Amino acid sequence: MAKIYESDWLYEFLRPMQDWLFRHSYRRFVQVGLDKIPTDGAVIFAPNHCNALNDALAVLSIGRERKVFVARADIFRKSVARKILTWLKIMPIRRMRDGASAVLHNDGTEQMAVETLRNGVKFCILPEGTHRPKHSLLPLKKGIFRIALRANEEFGQQKPVYIVPVGLEYGDYYHLWDTLLINIGEPLNVTEFVREHPEMDQPQLINALIPELTERMRKTFLWVPDDEQYEQNWAALSANPPAPFKQMQKRHVPRWLRMTGLVVTAPLFAACSLLTIPLWATMLYVRKHVADPAFHNSIQYVLHFLIMPLCLFIPLLPWMAMEEWKYQARQMIIDK
Repeated sequence: MAKIYESDWLYEFLRPMQDWLFRHSYRRFVQVGLDKIPTDGAVIFAPNHCNALNDALAVLSIGRERKVFVARADIFRKSVARKILTWLKIMPIRRMRDGASAVLHNDGTEQMAVETLRNGVKFCILPEGTHRPKHSLLPLKKGIFRIALRANEEFGQQKPVYIVPVGLEYGDYYHLWDTLLINIGEPLNVTEFVREHPEMDQPQLINALIPELTERMRKTFLWVPDDEQYEQNWAALSANPPAPFKQMQKRHVPRWLRMTGLVVTAPLFAACSLLTIPLWATMLYVRKHVADPAFHNSIQYVLHFLIMPLCLFIPLLPWMAMEEWKYQARQMIIDK
């Protein structure tokens, strides 16, 4: 039986389409700091988790190499889902909320993660353990550090183990057609960290690595402290963001000019809406039955990936035109 990190012809055949479609699901898609990704060792990506499935797809879009992911174990309960997720190179990981005894079953997942890294395949784990559509960071879980330390123990003498923070900065958490900046942060060399702290055992190393990675992750996106001043601080930061986030700021367009453009292109919007009925009608039906709006972007993207190939990509340009019209209309309302 093939290992999860090994090549699969169908997966490799569909991967370019997935990467292309994901990039073109955003009106602006930018990757920064790709040169920071180490090439001399094992790489564990650690992105912030703010947009459900799209966060994993964003990490997958970094380079053309295969990557293996983990996701919460409860979505693997049904055999069909388990087979699909495994084919997508996603492994189950249990969380403390599943019970202390359940976490003990993570040993197999951790060992497969180490084997994945040993074989030169990059690994991704979302260290917050759950998603939240905010520009802040939840306390990091210990799983990513256990895997990194275990990998270092098994083959750190041959090649170093790195945790690479990845900042995902979305223009909108609830509407797919907006902007996405993927910002690679400064890698954390776990092998070097362990070498510099020979007096520490694993629990002590984990407790020391948590604040180190937390600080590096905060620098990769527009991080705002999650306190009573969150909204006020976010408004100030987003109005004058540091580089490289400044390039993602929305350009100011006079209200009269935007309104004129919407009116003139309204017939095009209507025509595109008719041509893309299979996409948006199915999306509205499914989204209606999903209570958590944080999953809406993910649902919309999955539907695009499934429906567009069946239609030979014929709805693609009308869909992009329709989404741009809707985006401009939403901005008119927001800027009012």
